[in-house]
Amino acid sequence: MRIIIEEHQYPANVVEDVLDGITNLRDVEGKVSVNYVGYYYNPKLKDCVFILPKVLLEDVNGEEQVFGHCKPEEIIHLEAQNVLSQTEHEFIYELSVWIYRAVVLYHETHPKSDIVLKQNVQQMAKGRLRRKHNTFLDILLALQKFNRENQDFFFFILRNLHSGYNKINWTRTISHSAAFVQDGTPVYLNPVNRKRQINFDEELLIIFFSILRFINRHYGFPVMINVNFPLITGQQFENYRNGFGKTRLMQIKYKYFSDKALYLWELCYAFFDRSKKVNIDVNEREYLLVKNFNIVFEAIIDELVGDTNDSLPNELKDQPDGKRVDHLYQYHDLTNNEDEKPIYYIGDSKYYKRNTPIGKESVYKQFTYARNVIQWNMDLFNDGKPEDQKGHIRLNDETTEGYNIIPNFFISAEQKDLEIKDNIRLTDKSEKYFQSRHYENRLFDRDTFLVAHYDVNFLFVVALYGRNNPSEKGAWRNKVRKMFRKEIQTMLEEKFDFYVMTAKADVSAVAYIEEHFQELIGKVFTPYDDRGTQKYFSLALDRNDKFKDENEALIGQLGEYFHIEKCAIGDNPQKLLPEVEPLSKRMSVPNNFLTFHYLERYKDKEILLGCYHDQAHLDWILGKNDKGTLIYNLRLDKSRPGAQVKARLDKKEVCFVVLYEEGHEGENKIRVFRVHHHATMNEERMRRAWYPNPQGKYFCYVFDEEVTLGPLDVSSAVADWSKAHPTEESGTPIFLTGEALLKYRKT
Repeated sequence: MRIIIEEHQYPANVVEDVLDGITNLRDVEGKVSVNYVGYYYNPKLKDCVFILPKVLLEDVNGEEQVFGHCKPEEIIHLEAQNVLSQTEHEFIYELSVWIYRAVVLYHETHPKSDIVLKQNVQQMAKGRLRRKHNTFLDILLALQKFNRENQDFFFFILRNLHSGYNKINWTRTISHSAAFVQDGTPVYLNPVNRKRQINFDEELLIIFFSILRFINRHYGFPVMINVNFPLITGQQFENYRNGFGKTRLMQIKYKYFSDKALYLWELCYAFFDRSKKVNIDVNEREYLLVKNFNIVFEAIIDELVGDTNDSLPNELKDQPDGKRVDHLYQYHDLTNNEDEKPIYYIGDSKYYKRNTPIGKESVYKQFTYARNVIQWNMDLFNDGKPEDQKGHIRLNDETTEGYNIIPNFFISAEQKDLEIKDNIRLTDKSEKYFQSRHYENRLFDRDTFLVAHYDVNFLFVVALYGRNNPSEKGAWRNKVRKMFRKEIQTMLEEKFDFYVMTAKADVSAVAYIEEHFQELIGKVFTPYDDRGTQKYFSLALDRNDKFKDENEALIGQLGEYFHIEKCAIGDNPQKLLPEVEPLSKRMSVPNNFLTFHYLERYKDKEILLGCYHDQAHLDWILGKNDKGTLIYNLRLDKSRPGAQVKARLDKKEVCFVVLYEEGHEGENKIRVFRVHHHATMNEERMRRAWYPNPQGKYFCYVFDEEVTLGPLDVSSAVADWSKAHPTEESGTPIFLTGEALLKYRKT
């Protein structure tokens, strides 16, 4: 067996014979490297060559070594050069099998890919040509082929085994045992029949099919077992693998005479011995090679971690700017542990030599992927159809203008020891995290991105992929996704202090955030569910010492208007903060506590007399909506009665809105609010704002506080306007100047 390491620079004269027949060699100044991974039979050497992945290489004192102690040149002839331990030999055998399985599976699932080179890799049978050495892969393939092509042989043995069962051999019974006479009839207590004799053909088949079962369970090779023998499993089979198998086979070796039985014995013994020579027919060159193994590794990680392309929007996996994301899947967002709100996780697999750092170009691409995902999400919610938005959450928050955190990560292949174990973890390289930002101390900003770097045991993922067991892959996928989320949350808490806050009684959170927008942008976000009209905000502050004074001042300022507590990212804020009286209840303030505005100062300004339909409508206006905002809406849909023209509304300088209940104008149950600004909301936005049965677009006035204009006779104002406009529907918005409204002021 010969070993070549992918991309290692070998002296040309050292590998000239070994690589005979392989094309696409890189020859630089007398050095040769191979950009393949896989299996190759060299008929000139009558031996097989394995080209192993470059993840085995690492730089030690300026030169590349394998397993940290030997040069790749020293293990080319694996058997002749005794520089590896038995454990290292075993590792190479195991890796070779899993590489074979992974490449075969990749070829089956990507039939149009041109990176796999394959020829006659399964022509393994007894014949004229002997190889000098057989790999474990040879043995596994030969065992499979024997099982596939010799079903008649098995049934022939089984028929002979079962013929005559329980038939007594009277000659042997009479000559070997004594009889008791009962009622004149001889009785034999121990008759001799065929079952009482050891059948070595049956034992050999039991060993053979036990090996096949192990190959299927452990390596994922498809095998067919059509017999009902009690197979050797569990610890008993491990004892066979650890030496008893060879011992038992040697004890029954000379019980067989047919060629097929002898060859089957040879195969079983070779499986346990891993070095026994097996006759293999190879009439021409055979190989299973893959160029650019990084593509196969990417497919492996995507199969084990990512979502299928069918379940992903086309613009996310293959992005409009020509970039293609390696791995993408939906999982719980980072900022809310209570609800399973899906967000996209972005991953990139790295197939490098050991200890190779992540390049700047790769890091920059990851940031670009995240920017594209954010833009796609904004386009989806700004311009997309409601049915397309299902299953997605909006990444930006309209109240705080903050952005949710996009989880981003690298996965690198590593093989630091000789074990196959599930130990995916944060890399131990100096750079575990990468960060990009436009402004400092702003986590919830559109231009703030963080990437975590993980290492995964190469042999483990290749084996998990090669076994192709859906339940095993699904269980690992769920475990890794959960781990990624938790690790990224831990990374964020190492860099930021997280708080939760909710507005105190009689404080409008929305108005405060709008007024202090520059101080809070990028620092606050709304990832949590509201409790009625009570809204919760997440506050993230950079833990770097240079922001200490700035952050302490901000916390002190916010503490005057908000209940605020430290809270780990994603934890439920309702367990930490007090319940505040709903805004709709505490907005009913006695007139003597309201700010008084003289109408005489607003003679040239316009004042809107607007109706509300019932208490539920008033509650919505007073803050029982998704933002907790004081807001009043006017219809813009021309097909509906009372609809207004947006162009005219934009020109009006409305400074106050006087609310009255439709049909109860004479009861003087009026509420007056000062207008802060106005906005236009479409039907979908109104639905998200909990407005009942929205239809078309709406023009909305946003209030900052409730005030009083003194006692007003709204009933008379509405009646006079209705007489002057007899064709208008009841409840139509009425716009009056301050001067016109003065005549309805009560004395």
